[in-house]
Amino acid sequence: MTKFIALISEHASPLGTFGGADSGGQNVYVGQIAKHLAASGYKVDVFTRRDSHELPEIIEWMNGVRIINVPAGPAIYVRKEDMLPYMEEFTTYVLNFCQNSSYGNKYKYDLIHANFWMSALVAAEIKRILGIPFVVTFHALGRVRRFWQGDADEFPDARFTIEDRIVKEADHIIAECPQDEEDLRKLYCAKKENITIIPCGFDAAEFSPVNKISAREKLDFSPDENLILQLGRLVPRKGVDTVIRAFGRVLQQYQIPARLLIVGGESEEPDPRTTPEINRLQAVALEEGVESQVTFVGRRNREILKYYYCASDVFVTTPWYEPFGITPLEAMACGTPVIGSNVGGIKFTVKDSETGFLVPPNDPDTIAEKIAYLLKNPEIRDRLGSQGRDRVARYFTWKKVTNSIATLYEKVLRHKQRTIISSPAPSSGSLIDESFTAAIAVMEKSRHTLKSAIQEAAELLFSCFSLGGKVLVCGNGGSAADAQHFAAEFVGKLRCSKRSGLPVMALTADTAFLTAWANDVGYEHVFARQVEAFAQPGDLLLGISTSGRSRNIIEAFKTARHLRINTIALLGGDGGEVLAIADSAVVVPATDTQRIQEVQHIVLHILCELVESRGLATGESMNPQCRIPNNELRLANHQALTI
Repeated sequence: MTKFIALISEHASPLGTFGGADSGGQNVYVGQIAKHLAASGYKVDVFTRRDSHELPEIIEWMNGVRIINVPAGPAIYVRKEDMLPYMEEFTTYVLNFCQNSSYGNKYKYDLIHANFWMSALVAAEIKRILGIPFVVTFHALGRVRRFWQGDADEFPDARFTIEDRIVKEADHIIAECPQDEEDLRKLYCAKKENITIIPCGFDAAEFSPVNKISAREKLDFSPDENLILQLGRLVPRKGVDTVIRAFGRVLQQYQIPARLLIVGGESEEPDPRTTPEINRLQAVALEEGVESQVTFVGRRNREILKYYYCASDVFVTTPWYEPFGITPLEAMACGTPVIGSNVGGIKFTVKDSETGFLVPPNDPDTIAEKIAYLLKNPEIRDRLGSQGRDRVARYFTWKKVTNSIATLYEKVLRHKQRTIISSPAPSSGSLIDESFTAAIAVMEKSRHTLKSAIQEAAELLFSCFSLGGKVLVCGNGGSAADAQHFAAEFVGKLRCSKRSGLPVMALTADTAFLTAWANDVGYEHVFARQVEAFAQPGDLLLGISTSGRSRNIIEAFKTARHLRINTIALLGGDGGEVLAIADSAVVVPATDTQRIQEVQHIVLHILCELVESRGLATGESMNPQCRIPNNELRLANHQALTI
């Protein structure tokens, strides 16, 4: 029976061009896994964030593989460091896609393979709601990155909590090398039995030896010069500045003439405006006095990369840390010896003194020594290159990697099936008990911590109605349903059947506008546009978000602030970015989306009841036809603004 797999890779699409700031090994990994899974008989959908208006929603990439470009946030490039606010929108789309055939879905997924922590957050939510198991390849771990980069790490601190959750909830974790497994166990308390080491790979159809002279002729390089290659993303952690400093020592200390090729960047021509790191690296080259011998090549398509590897005498990659690193595999596949940092995946793939040399990161003297040694000893260079080619062919082809991943998928699915067959009744009962217990705990905590916040929000609502204003409400997914429910209670009734309707408008109900604006412009301003159109002085905006990071909610609140419209936010967790820009906020003390939504639903009912009872108790009812008996009036007077 055909198995159906969903690969989620929020920022790294198989369609991305290698060498950009956020286009690197993960793009290659996802594309190759998808391609080889399809060749093995699986059906695969790859979900990735749409970053261009020109991209259709669904692309039939190759036989058995579709690329689903998810509309989450603006249809432009967004740094992965800034992408978390769009994950709620991303999750809602994928859930709808899984459940609604009108989205073009042809089948139900047997398993989800998440790539990176934000994609795993999406997978965890889908598992919670739909029960689909998931495995995760982190590709990089937040705590490791923070250790090495410190303040230069611009990912939000929420990453750590989310990664902790993923480690607990994932059905299995793929570590890309032994160092990855060690970090997962030490820093995240992951269980050894829940981790399998499966490395990345290379494609023999893309990377294989080409005669060096022929490769140089194709690239218009001299057949006689010494060429050193650095290839990959141009970001500080890759340590390209260290390579330049080492290159300076090769020329000046060892007196060996050579040229350093730096391949990568955001554009075909090296442009500091699109790749700011080039500015810094050019300054380093100038400082070392080698600016005329360092060539910034720019970004190159994958089909041409093998000629750069084959034309070069040595490939050098010296990142501070590297979760895996695919470029050393590609260099070895082309028969080029590698000098690489003794970190992460590189110390797993490169065998010191056998396929190249391992060196300390940020040590230009040692790197220069190894480069000079290889340039002076062509026979050793050739031997290391040949041994590297044999090693990657034996252990690191994408076919071998994908076979291991497919074996893991089947293991996870068999375990799930055994669990379903062996103990359905106890599992159901336990789940029910656990769900009620968790909900009660959060509600009890909310009862003690949210009183004043709810009272403040109720006062703002009552004042808005009393002054003839209206309330605009917005949210995504389940919060969109809550927005419409909230509007229905005020336009209709909660307790008082005779009062006139109160003007509350859900900004989630006009599907014609929502779909048109999202398709033509993007989801980011889908609520802000309506606030701009409908809000008047004296009105109020109420936004509902479990995270406070939904970009369209944030933009709506910014627009309301610009228009001097009061705002109320119903949030969860740490409140996210919305908390700082809301006039009043009710933040549910929980991190689980389900628990947050349950409390928010109750809070919405309480707000409605407080507004009704405040009007009745003070004689300021917004419809004088609504009356209640004296005993109820006394109770309302006592409870008007208490909970």
